Amino acid sequence: MTDIKKLFIIIISIVGACQQVPTTDKKVDDFNAHPEHVLVAAHRSAHQNYPENSLASIKEAIRLGVDIIEIDVRKTSDDSLIIMHDRTVDRTTNGTGKVAELSFEDIRSLKLLHDEKPTEEQVLTLEEALLAAKGKVMVDIDFKLSEEADAIKTYELIKKLDMEHEVLFYLYDYKYIPQLHQLNPEIKLMPRAYSEEDVNAILKYDYIKIVHTDHKFYTDSLMTAMLDKGVRVWINALGTYDEMEEKSKNSGFDLLLQKHINVIQTDLPEELLTYLKGKDLHN
Repeated sequence: MTDIKKLFIIIISIVGACQQVPTTDKKVDDFNAHPEHVLVAAHRSAHQNYPENSLASIKEAIRLGVDIIEIDVRKTSDDSLIIMHDRTVDRTTNGTGKVAELSFEDIRSLKLLHDEKPTEEQVLTLEEALLAAKGKVMVDIDFKLSEEADAIKTYELIKKLDMEHEVLFYLYDYKYIPQLHQLNPEIKLMPRAYSEEDVNAILKYDYIKIVHTDHKFYTDSLMTAMLDKGVRVWINALGTYDEMEEKSKNSGFDLLLQKHINVIQTDLPEELLTYLKGKDLHN
């Protein structure tokens, strides 16, 4: 084989490899411009085979082609922003204690659990989690802190990493929309609605492009009204629909897709992606 042929093969291999790498540019474009695509959000990242909120679960979500990973942010006693769902480390690590009362060094020394067994995975900082996702998958930050200073610190980190367009910032109370939007209008806010009244109040902010809704107040007309305004409708498969799916393939997802929604958060991201692609609802 000539040197020219060898070089050509190498170039083709590199190009092919580059084309296979997922990028958030495509996912962000889907989010913004293709409401017909149903997006998949992996709850606490893809944690069926790895500890929740771990580096391994983020990498798995990226490998699967998930659109959005959900991660939970808390703060240690020495003000480090970390990824942890619960107020304590008891359930998810081999340690005990409240996150807010433990130092980062204390928490970093722990091992994350999977199926109640210790793994080699450690608790991540928010920065580590964002860097793992950057350029590969969108991130839903479930912000479990209440101090404005912590929100500002989180926003500054997102900006420093140049990830404003890749992040959704989840709000438990939509009344904080104006303050957070003013901090950085480029970061997408995702307020939680608990009623039709909440939805109507949220829709007054024309820069809100996604709302976390609830099965309890779901109506076709309300969700269609949001979709018609170009607002994505997020709903959870967690619990009922995921459990149905585990018992009988496609049963839970078939029922869920009867609803007027276009973002689904699930504990079964691989199964949901396969289902949606089979229905030509996912790119």
